[in-house]
Amino acid sequence: MSTPPAGAASARKTLDELARLYPDADCALVHDDAWQLLVATILSAQSTDERVNKVTPHLFSRFPTPGAMAEAPQEEVEEEIRTIGLFRNKARHIRAASARIVEEFEGEVPQEMEDLLSLAGVARKTANVVLGVVFEIAEGIVVDTHVSRLAWKLGLTRERKNAVRIERELMKVVSRADWIVISHRLILHGRQVCIARAPRCGDCSLAAWCPSVEGPG
Repeated sequence: MSTPPAGAASARKTLDELARLYPDADCALVHDDAWQLLVATILSAQSTDERVNKVTPHLFSRFPTPGAMAEAPQEEVEEEIRTIGLFRNKARHIRAASARIVEEFEGEVPQEMEDLLSLAGVARKTANVVLGVVFEIAEGIVVDTHVSRLAWKLGLTRERKNAVRIERELMKVVSRADWIVISHRLILHGRQVCIARAPRCGDCSLAAWCPSVEGPG
């Protein structure tokens, strides 16, 4: 089934209501600095924030800096994150990304999109998370599975799967002042109301403007 795009007025009402519902929406990944958030976001791919938040405290206590992570044995990092999916690849990525941060950026996470994309395991989603949450730089919009699904169901984009296209379309309808926070709002709504397997359309205050509302039964 194809969800029609919402009109400009409906899209504006949807975005305004999301802002009203989730005024304090923020990143769910626990972190103390840009490097910790970078690592946590790499780990969160095809995993849950809750699971990542369970492993990162001990991970960062053992390897508290990019330098320590870069020098850590692969097997020891794998053991720390074993409960997370794709843990072997992710261990390689966070070690390699940390090494590049040390070697090329003097141990500091870069604040440019191009530089972030040069790090192992980092695509636009991860880069946008770090730029927006830590540095408050609105370079783009974070598009993960929740954002992809909600943006399409709410008619904010015609694209359903391609994250780059979804991001471009969202950037056209969302005010730049909200580029950083919109993903957090969509993620919260997807977890609390517009649940993938059982959307609670009857309880949703966005239903009046949503082109995907499911009727009773």
